[in-house]
Amino acid sequence: MIPKPPPKEGSLGFLFIPPFRVQGTSIAGESTCVQVPELDVTFDLGQCPRAILSSKFAAISHGHMDHIGGLAYWCSQRKFQGMGDSTILCHAAIGPAIRRMMAGYVDLEQQVTPYNLVEMQPEQEHEIKNNIFIRMFETEHVTGSAGYVIVEKRSKLKPEYYELPQEKLRELKEKGVDITRILQVPLVAYLGDTAPGAPMLREDVRKAQIVISECTFIEGDHMDRAKIGKHLHLAHIVEWLPLLECQKLVLVHLSRRSNILEARKTLRRLVKREHADRVEFLMDHKTNRERYERQALEAERAEALRASPGAPSRADFPMRG
Repeated sequence: MIPKPPPKEGSLGFLFIPPFRVQGTSIAGESTCVQVPELDVTFDLGQCPRAILSSKFAAISHGHMDHIGGLAYWCSQRKFQGMGDSTILCHAAIGPAIRRMMAGYVDLEQQVTPYNLVEMQPEQEHEIKNNIFIRMFETEHVTGSAGYVIVEKRSKLKPEYYELPQEKLRELKEKGVDITRILQVPLVAYLGDTAPGAPMLREDVRKAQIVISECTFIEGDHMDRAKIGKHLHLAHIVEWLPLLECQKLVLVHLSRRSNILEARKTLRRLVKREHADRVEFLMDHKTNRERYERQALEAERAEALRASPGAPSRADFPMRG
């Protein structure tokens, strides 16, 4: 008998949570990289699928190989394909080690791959787009670790000036009066690998539009393993979920032994439906594909109505196959 071919690599996980895409791969102990293309950011780089190359920024949570193994390749490929220098964001504590790792590749390749390294202190921010900043905060793992929140800062008129005419507002500005305030809108929060604790209760995490969190263990008898490895268990998610104000909680970093279908059943049994409905699993390919197909069909129907109200469209007829 001839040998069997190797198993096919799985496709990237994909979710469209308007206006953002969340895509990548995340399997505990193997590889995690989670990209939000609209914000030019990838969280962690355990490997570097082609789609991830479009990100200008890589926000690294910690130095474990399944979260950092593709980092040098990402920098190299972006240079090779003329996509510009790459910027690595990390906790200042692991910055020197990342520099040493990158220097090792210079010795191996006998060429220099350019990159920028931003070594961040807790609560430090770095601008990634106009008025959009990424903020680092510390988490608790078996090694030094960080989480991130992406925040949009919007300038808003102070309430006491709402009723004033434009001429008066211009006059105040010319006199140097500060008539605006900065409104901070958390867009995406990423926790990396972490034990349950204070980072989960941060206001900018709880109020983020999208929260991306690990959930490494699901089985009821794995709580001790979660505690030893300083990871999150589904039981922690059940306690945390009612406190979150996010549109969606995206769970990543499940082990291959985890049964996502059982996890969904557990959530629906233990939390209110409106909370369970906000939870998505990045690597649940079947459910996510069906969700996206519904979104695409709804978008097609809406477009058809805008183009020609009352006219039939392909979306009006049943799909085959």
